[in-house]
Amino acid sequence: MYKGLAVSPGVVVGVAYRVDPVFGSSEPQELAGAAQVPEEIERFDKAVAASAAELEAIVIRVGQQVGAAEAAIFQGHLGIIRDQGLLARVRDLIAKKQLTALSALQTVLQEYAARFAAIENDMFRERLTDIRDVVSKIGSHLTLDPSIAPTPRATDGEPLVLVTHELLPSQAINLENLLIAGIVTEVGGGTSHAAILARSRGVPAVSGVLDITAHVETGDVIVVDGRDGLVVVRPDTETLVTYRKMQRDFLNIRTRLVRNREKAAVSADGAQVELLANINNLADAETAMAVGASGVGLFRTEYLFLTHQDVPDEEEQYQHYKQVIEASPNQTVVIRTLDLGGDKTVPYLGRRHEANPFMGWRSIRLSFEHPMMFERQIRAILRAGRHGRHVAMLFPMITTLEELRHVNKLVHDTRAKLRRENVPFGENVKTGVMIEVPAAALCIDAILRETDFISIGSNDLIQYLVAADRDNPKVAHLCEPLSPAIFRILQLVFDACRRTGTPVTVCGEMAGQPRSVLALFGMGLRRFSMSPAFVPTVKELLASVTTAQAERFAHQVLQLKTNEEIRGYLTSRLHEVSSDIEVFDFG
Repeated sequence: MYKGLAVSPGVVVGVAYRVDPVFGSSEPQELAGAAQVPEEIERFDKAVAASAAELEAIVIRVGQQVGAAEAAIFQGHLGIIRDQGLLARVRDLIAKKQLTALSALQTVLQEYAARFAAIENDMFRERLTDIRDVVSKIGSHLTLDPSIAPTPRATDGEPLVLVTHELLPSQAINLENLLIAGIVTEVGGGTSHAAILARSRGVPAVSGVLDITAHVETGDVIVVDGRDGLVVVRPDTETLVTYRKMQRDFLNIRTRLVRNREKAAVSADGAQVELLANINNLADAETAMAVGASGVGLFRTEYLFLTHQDVPDEEEQYQHYKQVIEASPNQTVVIRTLDLGGDKTVPYLGRRHEANPFMGWRSIRLSFEHPMMFERQIRAILRAGRHGRHVAMLFPMITTLEELRHVNKLVHDTRAKLRRENVPFGENVKTGVMIEVPAAALCIDAILRETDFISIGSNDLIQYLVAADRDNPKVAHLCEPLSPAIFRILQLVFDACRRTGTPVTVCGEMAGQPRSVLALFGMGLRRFSMSPAFVPTVKELLASVTTAQAERFAHQVLQLKTNEEIRGYLTSRLHEVSSDIEVFDFG
């Protein structure tokens, strides 16, 4: 049994499929015989040529749309892909050891990693990152043929559990069509790509399980307990029987809850609530519609950029946003501008080695540094806004009033430019501020005078409030949503919004955690935005509690002094209100 961070609730018993961060299956693959060697080398050379052509196009496009300094990164990648020593080593492994091209590439990358690991120098570490990027690109061309990289399939009727070191956004997109029933990763926390993917699919997940890939083989029976953060590898019979029963109970309750999709979201005494969805793409929007969400409260646009080899142009963004709007419930969508940085980086915007990237060059700060790219995104959102009933634009990580005024001016100037160009756009697209930085929360009165709405990103707000990286296992325990500090600062923001009549939404993970929802509803919150899979759960929970009950819960929470007291109190209240919903709580 291994302990990690519970990032998506539920229990699953399945078959492990262990994957490498870049290549898929971690086990070396050999050719059927020497006769296949010439064909495999030819296949490798074609993948190299295709990758080089892609890189040449990227150099031109990034140079035009972002800048020469950023394009220089890809010039470096071209140098690596033309390195005859690296290419010869891959061909040698194919010829002499009869490895597949993909396995030969993987072996070469491991050799470079071992060589550079002994060198304490930032330049060499950056060089290894570049080599990894290039090898990944060649590998992606090699795996375009589905017969070369077969889709893993569950055996004996067991569902598939993905086990990997880290799940990158590009991998997450490639996994969209796989029947994955659970996810386990060695790194990452509640807001990692793996966690977001798991919650959007409604599958159990545990992150931060140190060295789990060293203890799991593809085909092992594995248990994922996404409520308590436990992973059991090759369980004994008694443990297996216990977890299978828990899995059946979880699935039965979830199936029952999905049937409430047509019901209105109201409390037991009739108070109306908006249950919105957090989405990354078109598929998530369709899921939100299927589960009965009333709209999209957070559309994370960075996933388009993260899975794109270079900068998406305005037209591509416009079409992407338009499709999502048209597929979303009630055509209601809040589109967040780029929130890159921290654990979400793209090479075409440059690399910066920062001691603490979550508090550095990220989010709106990155957008300010690339004004042409930022303007293109604003234009695309405004243009797409005319295809929805209620479309809004949300700016992340606003820290000061000066920043808010700057983005407001950018939007104003972009609207004026579109009018001069006679380009149709949504005249009624509202703009809002994401409250994630404590400085913005404490100056909320000034901010409310210059914005249409507020959305609270509780994940970042918590980590900045307690000065702890939420994805660092050593300090992640400090990023506790059920804490006196977070509830007090949320009450401050809620009160200010109530005084001014400004709409306010919580769109962080607190919005989908049942214990948190009880307190937030009692504090007056009426707009919750969460992973689509959580909408039926929160709807059922709110239908079981009256406003007066929740207000009593919230009043008591605000009197408590420690995280442990709040956690214990809300756990008891959740059991009292709806014991069935307990299995969907996590964290």
